[in-house]
Amino acid sequence: MLLTAFAVAVAAQDAPGVLEDALAIFQGDRVIVEYSAEGRAQLEATIEALKVALGVPADLNETSESAVGAFPVAPEGRDLTIKLSQGYFTLGVIFAKGESDEADLYLKGKHWGLKSLRMDPDFALVEKREGFVDAVDQETDVASLYWAGMNWLSEANFDQVTAVFSGVAGKTVAMLERVQELDETYDCYGADRVLGSVWGALPRLPFGTYRRDLDRARSCFCRIVEDAQACGDLAPGSVDPACTEYLGNRRAFAEYYLMEKGLWSDAAQVLESVLDAPLGETYALFNANAQADARRLLEEVGKHL
Repeated sequence: MLLTAFAVAVAAQDAPGVLEDALAIFQGDRVIVEYSAEGRAQLEATIEALKVALGVPADLNETSESAVGAFPVAPEGRDLTIKLSQGYFTLGVIFAKGESDEADLYLKGKHWGLKSLRMDPDFALVEKREGFVDAVDQETDVASLYWAGMNWLSEANFDQVTAVFSGVAGKTVAMLERVQELDETYDCYGADRVLGSVWGALPRLPFGTYRRDLDRARSCFCRIVEDAQACGDLAPGSVDPACTEYLGNRRAFAEYYLMEKGLWSDAAQVLESVLDAPLGETYALFNANAQADARRLLEEVGKHL
């Protein structure tokens, strides 16, 4: 079943306002729902509405890259596949953390994100001729790159060593570095935040490029956090105030740099600043999640003080 603009319109007419309401939670690079059971239900309903609009059959195995890749979607549906990728990531990282199907949510998001990339004929052609990273290097769709990469990294985090040796680390780092080149501010400097987390969280392998590198982690984080002690010698210039409002930047800095360095007092101070900060309106969902993470991390930090 090939998606057309007419098919999307029919889906919307069959359930008046459902798709419109679903799309309303996507505001720029953010998902806007409450950090609550009601917010989760709204996000899950949005994911289902997107699938209905795309004509996804109930028996499609979304955890299979080949099954999602073979499912026909016309060019008009590309934006919906991107939003589906973003929706699955948000559901996993915010609401399903630690649940039995968390990894499957990232797999689904990864596959829809990769599908959105391959819907670009240039990407598909370069990938076939030159390889995935070369295709990434010429891609210009920031959202496709970012959400495919975020889901892929999150799923790979369940088995980091395999991710390194299978090439996943190299591919996803390439995707985030391309996002840095195209729009460093996307998702409140998400590429810097996630690359810092990657370099801080990779296994301590005895060789190879993709191993823990706290200097590289610090370089990424010091573009998005104000910390004179950790970053003073880098002189990165003024940090965008939005980075201060987005509490996940400081939470990631504490977890993947300060804690990894054993700077427990500094980590405690940063995490406490996350808890003391207002949620605000712009990033309320992700800030609430960052505060929940900060409470958990402070318990670990407290063991070392």
